[in-house]
Amino acid sequence: MKVTLLILTLNELSGLKEIMPRIENNWYDQLLIVDGGSTDGTIEYCKQKGYLLFSQENKGLRYAYIEILPYIEGDIVITFSPDGNSIPERMPPLVAKMKEGYDMVIVSRYAKGAKSYDDDCVTAFGNKMFTSLINFFYGSKYTDSLVMFRAWKTEIFKELDLDKEESYRVEEKLFHTKVGVEPLLSVRAAKLKLKCADIPGDEPVRIGGERKLKVIQWGSAYLFEVLRELFFWRKSS
Repeated sequence: MKVTLLILTLNELSGLKEIMPRIENNWYDQLLIVDGGSTDGTIEYCKQKGYLLFSQENKGLRYAYIEILPYIEGDIVITFSPDGNSIPERMPPLVAKMKEGYDMVIVSRYAKGAKSYDDDCVTAFGNKMFTSLINFFYGSKYTDSLVMFRAWKTEIFKELDLDKEESYRVEEKLFHTKVGVEPLLSVRAAKLKLKCADIPGDEPVRIGGERKLKVIQWGSAYLFEVLRELFFWRKSS
């Protein structure tokens, strides 16, 4: 199974300089970087290092996934932020777990043996609340439903209609924001009873840059998604 490592950046120069040298070439078959409009030297650094970099045409994290999808060659995609919140050395066990036959494996900050050092009281509560709601409504067993650091079979992105604008349009209009794909990915994978698992992985404090979390807008939009999916989404034929 070929592995594509998908790295998403927006002003992450400090993190890139520290994290990228720790990523071994034999952990992946393809490395793609999608940049959301960096102005801190991130783009220049990636070009200097010879990384294959794409610049988003549309703003918003979900567009990074949608726009890069035609260029993904791997059977498995690892989504990774180089801001220091994720430990790159967890990639080999992540891939090993996927090769046991899973559709998605999450590097969980809240699994037994792992800890988040970047949480505050608000984000810790929110993360655990959303995970509990998804598990309750959809019968899943996630310990971390929102984190970016995970691997999934490339084919499920379209299978779950995550490439379609209508999957996000209502919540983005209601709450005046652009959302990520991870919460909806977790919900729809659970709804379709895909085979999912967690492995533990600490979340260190981020390296440089600015935290991009929009607690109220994203929290409201993701809660809307969790509840809407109970009634309205069905897999496309």
